[in-house]
Amino acid sequence: MASLFDGYVDATSEAYDEMFDGASLRGVYADVHETLGTMPREEVRARADSLASSYVDQGVTFGVGGEERPFPLDIVPRIIEADRWRSVETGVAQRVRALEAFLDDVYGEGALFRDGVMPRSVVTSSPHFHRSTAGLRYPNGVRIHVGGIDLIRDEAGDFRVLEDNVRVPSGVSYVMTNRRALSSALPEVFGHHTVRSVTDYPRRLVAALRAAAPAGVADPTVVVMTPGVFNSAYFEHALLARMMGVELVEGRDLVCRAGQVLMRTTNGFEPVHVIYRRIDDDFLDPLHFRADSVLGVPGLVNAARAGNVTVSNGLGNGVADDKLVYSYVPDLIRYYLSEEPVLRNVDTWRMGDADHREEVMDRLHELVLKPVDGAGGAGIVIGPRASTRELDQLRTEVLADPRAWIAQPVISLSTSPTLISRDVRPRHVDLRPFAVNSGDEVWVLPGGLTRVALPEGELIVNSSKGGGSKDTWVLAGSPEERDTIEVSHVPTAEPREASPSPDLGPDHEDAAAAARGDRGSQQQQQQQQQSVRPSEGSPTC
Repeated sequence: MASLFDGYVDATSEAYDEMFDGASLRGVYADVHETLGTMPREEVRARADSLASSYVDQGVTFGVGGEERPFPLDIVPRIIEADRWRSVETGVAQRVRALEAFLDDVYGEGALFRDGVMPRSVVTSSPHFHRSTAGLRYPNGVRIHVGGIDLIRDEAGDFRVLEDNVRVPSGVSYVMTNRRALSSALPEVFGHHTVRSVTDYPRRLVAALRAAAPAGVADPTVVVMTPGVFNSAYFEHALLARMMGVELVEGRDLVCRAGQVLMRTTNGFEPVHVIYRRIDDDFLDPLHFRADSVLGVPGLVNAARAGNVTVSNGLGNGVADDKLVYSYVPDLIRYYLSEEPVLRNVDTWRMGDADHREEVMDRLHELVLKPVDGAGGAGIVIGPRASTRELDQLRTEVLADPRAWIAQPVISLSTSPTLISRDVRPRHVDLRPFAVNSGDEVWVLPGGLTRVALPEGELIVNSSKGGGSKDTWVLAGSPEERDTIEVSHVPTAEPREASPSPDLGPDHEDAAAAARGDRGSQQQQQQQQQSVRPSEGSPTC
């Protein structure tokens, strides 16, 4: 019988392959290879189709341009050895700790500018640096409660950091739903491995959020704040709220009064102490950011500044997501932590630097140029695949605004066997581990989200570009760490009806009007904020 993997090795390129080392099978994949390789293709296809159907039934979707689509999950898992994961875990936590110190510094004393670690202009020229949040203190000193660090494996198989997401990183819901779905689809394979659990994430997150409550609040009220049902990550917002046992709210459900944030309920107003917001800064408070926002809460920044509510992740965190700041992170690790980086950056040239620019301009045809503020693959130019006309246009754009660009070498992301129709073929993947910072500990979820570029040869893995995902198995160092599968139903992301709104009085007419107001404008903003957020990640190449 022909194996599902016949011809796979011949199709691999110079990229590091997750399952094969040349013609040799990597040992951790032995069971996966044997089980799937000896299973009739019709059976494999049937199980894959069942996976897809279950995601449609459960509403595990993502939004593109307002259209909800099932999120593809491949039937072949990705496996990471225990010892390899330890370095990833350590490196991700190290990076979060350094960025935490960086954010505290740039919105505080600014010692790194004085000490020449980074030019002040790098921060002040970032569109995500908000002076209005300078000096804002956080109860337990944590600004990054959740971090998503995008990693790739280079041709040698070494993990490298591609970018940092410490504003509103998304995707963790797929990690949990993928695990439940694939362990059911391939129980005979999953049962042969000691896989580390991913089920602890909601408990860790809500504990970190509660630990960030304002001083003197013994039993804080935590909420998840979503832009609404038209946001592409709404499924995740609803899932996290339910798993943490907290309310899912929109801006129209909240109001600020006398420096306090209150939530409308059927029993009247109740105080809110911690807001896990999934809304970008620009839309969060129309008094301080976009005045036309109908997604936020007027007065929220003032309430946070008064110490009555904690906004998570911290206001102004987006400056750390700037790809120009990314190029300095190894220096930040050395400066703030007195440690050497565990995970290496991808080599990066800053186009705002004259020497770097001179080195790059004659090599545009062999490099990748990225906008420092780009997201979801927007604006990237892959030199070897660009036409002469496109490179000429790129050169003009870079020279017109050098600060807006970085350049990197083309790295052939690692490949992983992926079911395409009835065959397994190599497809490029990346990895987004998630870290939760409680203030006492930076805990890294074992595995994270593996995104896979489904079109052949595609290097952009984003779901908005047709990407899918894989369940990522981190092997346990001991049997005690083995995953425990929860068989409970995965909640669906049904639209939530707003609670009846009591009379707010004349001081809140404007906020109420916004809540009632132009629904078309609200839908537009729910989708618009997606175009400026980094949570989709950058193109990976």
